[in-house]
Amino acid sequence: MAANIPFIKANLSPLSFTDVPRDLYSHATLGVYELNRTDLLRDVFICAYERSADRYAAIQQSLGEPDPFRLRYREALRTLIAHIVRAPMDRASAVGHISEWTHGHIEEVDRAAFRSAAEDDLLGLHEGNFARYSLRPAEFQAWQAAWGPG
Repeated sequence: MAANIPFIKANLSPLSFTDVPRDLYSHATLGVYELNRTDLLRDVFICAYERSADRYAAIQQSLGEPDPFRLRYREALRTLIAHIVRAPMDRASAVGHISEWTHGHIEEVDRAAFRSAAEDDLLGLHEGNFARYSLRPAEFQAWQAAWGPG
């Protein structure tokens, strides 16, 4: 993973060796260490990077462009959702808190969209994504109990 830092900093696709046969990678690495020959490892690296770049481009294209509204309010959404979960609030309390919080922190023109985004985030909260709000499992479980069945 650390090898991808320079790629990401240069806005390039990350590298993955998932499609490279293990024995091919092992032989290429041994060629460097035992024979001081880098040509096979270079070819493996180039092939792996080309495949990675193609796969990354396909994934990026399928995801589409990021939502500028969500990007602008990403931190505000994280803060609000984390507070609601940590409280923990039930549905009615959460809706009231979102409305009140939005009135004091979000520009009037964006309030309705922000409330909708916050409510969507709460409704979509599950075990696979609560960590993005810096929540601990115990906090999430307590909130689930307060929130009630979906």
